[in-house]
Amino acid sequence: MAPLLAVAVLLATVLAVGLVALTGGLSYAVAGLTDPGDVTRYGIVVVRVGADVAAAVTIGSLLLAAFLVPPQRSGTLAVDGYAALRTAGSAAWLWFVLAMASMFFTAADGAGRPVMEVLNPQVLLNYVEAIEQPKAWLLTAFVAMLIALGCRLVLSWGWTAALFFVSVGGIIPIAATGHSASGGSHDVATNSLLYHLIGAAVWVGGLIALLAHARRGGDHLTLAAGRFSKIALVSWVALAASGVVNALVRVAPEQLLRTEYGLLVLGKVVALVVLGVFGHQHRKRALPRLADSGSAKGQFVRLAAVEVLVMFVTIGLATALSRTPPPAEIYAQPSTTELLIGYDLHGPPTFVRLLTDWRFDLVYGTAAIVLAVLYLAGVRRLRSRGDSWPAGRTAAWLAGTALLLLATSSGIGRYAPAMFSVHMVNHMLLSMFVPVLLVLGGPVTLALRALPAAGRDAAPGPREWLLAAVHSPVARVLTNPIVALFLFVGSFYGLYYSGLFDTALNYHWAHLAMNAHFLLAGYVFFWPAIGVDPAPRRLPPLGKLGLVFAAIPFHAFFGVTLMNMQTVIGETFYRGLNLPWVGDLLTDQQLGGGITWASGELPVVIVMVALLMQWARADEREARRRDRREDATGGQDLAAYNAMLKRLAEQGEPRR
Repeated sequence: MAPLLAVAVLLATVLAVGLVALTGGLSYAVAGLTDPGDVTRYGIVVVRVGADVAAAVTIGSLLLAAFLVPPQRSGTLAVDGYAALRTAGSAAWLWFVLAMASMFFTAADGAGRPVMEVLNPQVLLNYVEAIEQPKAWLLTAFVAMLIALGCRLVLSWGWTAALFFVSVGGIIPIAATGHSASGGSHDVATNSLLYHLIGAAVWVGGLIALLAHARRGGDHLTLAAGRFSKIALVSWVALAASGVVNALVRVAPEQLLRTEYGLLVLGKVVALVVLGVFGHQHRKRALPRLADSGSAKGQFVRLAAVEVLVMFVTIGLATALSRTPPPAEIYAQPSTTELLIGYDLHGPPTFVRLLTDWRFDLVYGTAAIVLAVLYLAGVRRLRSRGDSWPAGRTAAWLAGTALLLLATSSGIGRYAPAMFSVHMVNHMLLSMFVPVLLVLGGPVTLALRALPAAGRDAAPGPREWLLAAVHSPVARVLTNPIVALFLFVGSFYGLYYSGLFDTALNYHWAHLAMNAHFLLAGYVFFWPAIGVDPAPRRLPPLGKLGLVFAAIPFHAFFGVTLMNMQTVIGETFYRGLNLPWVGDLLTDQQLGGGITWASGELPVVIVMVALLMQWARADEREARRRDRREDATGGQDLAAYNAMLKRLAEQGEPRR
């Protein structure tokens, strides 16, 4: 396996370096920088290819250990999972080293200076503070180090799954910087690149891990290959769709054959098509025969090795693309508004414009649609086998996903980065309205009823993974009433009064992170309070009511203080936008405070109605249980109770 991986990395590196050499110093001329020299220009390509490969091997090995091969019944990793975990740890250390090297090279490259000058700590610190990509690589290196240490410390399935999701998060900082994070339409470009990099890392890394598993003669190869085949299909669709969107942002169709960037895009498209067709046909034919003979396993390994080589050609093309300035940067001159938020605004946010001026959010808009489709698929599966599912829960879930789509992709989502008042509308919808509706939909209960159980001796599947996540220590901590209350109301004060919001306004990835926090904080707060799904921590009825009422004064006080503030939050950013219809930033901020204060009432009403209905239904269920018990015992409990009352009455008469 190691010789094949070395050949593949060498192939990708040579291809990327050769393609970058064809463009010369064009990227530096476009950026107005001096050429830093051959060592920096080509060294950054070498370390980038190495870092991408190390990240993919880390992610793929953790994917295999957590989800492709089963653990022991005790929850501890089996031999195959432990071997993959050790491979992930070694790859994570390599990822850490190459990410640190990339920090030096990107700092030198961004400053247009030779890399040897950046070895001075003070010079490096100055460049890291001024340039975004070195910061991203430093954060990635920190994540890689955490994963490497974690792989040495954990043995359980749960923590291995957690390490996998952390490793996927480690590639996000790189997606948030570079060509896609600058210029016009950088919101669409960044969002599409997130899907692209995650899909590529899971696909490439998963195939490498599966190939290594087959080469060392691991157990459950048919199960692992079958599961990976489904993941590979989803990854390929995500790669293809996000790649098309990202390319259309950066290069016009007529420039595909006339520019270096366009030719690289076409080459990458051809490689992806070949990979998709070849990989699908390979696994379709090989999977049924894997358990039959050793020759079938050998053929599977050989074909998988060819697929890996083609994948690394794609990595080389992608690295060259990241080092080539797109035509949009060379010819286009975006406006100030487009540079800051990614697109232009066409007038003041009237009511009609907020509802009709849509710009689809590739992250949260796609999430809303996928969540709605998966929920309906679960309901359909229940009804196809004759089971019922409350229509009210379906209506609540669909309303929540529709509101999520509206908050992020309509005019509300379009104007939220540019105006504080509209941002607060977005904040209230994502943190209070959407989570209330989603928890009333009972998605966990639906999934547990719709997903098939693995069986006593079978490998655990999605249903068992979901159960483990719900009962995990992380879920118990997050649903602790004190923690949930702190996350829910603390975000108002910690985000806006600490200066964090002022900094976050300048970055698209920070907007994505804020929206994620609003949704998750609201969900973990309302889940134990009114959620249909059983929470890891059960609260009594008065505890649920107390949790909801405890948040009301904090929320109201925040809105009032915001209305009375005389300092503009995010003033530098908003003045840089210089929107003609926002005459007074302080007035717009006070309007946002009023929206915050007033909008907190309706969710409380919805919560109270939901609590009353849940209590009434609980009383009805308890009454029905008592009736069934009486019917089963022939009224013995009632007769015994009446006899006890009669004895007490007879004992009390002589005393009187």
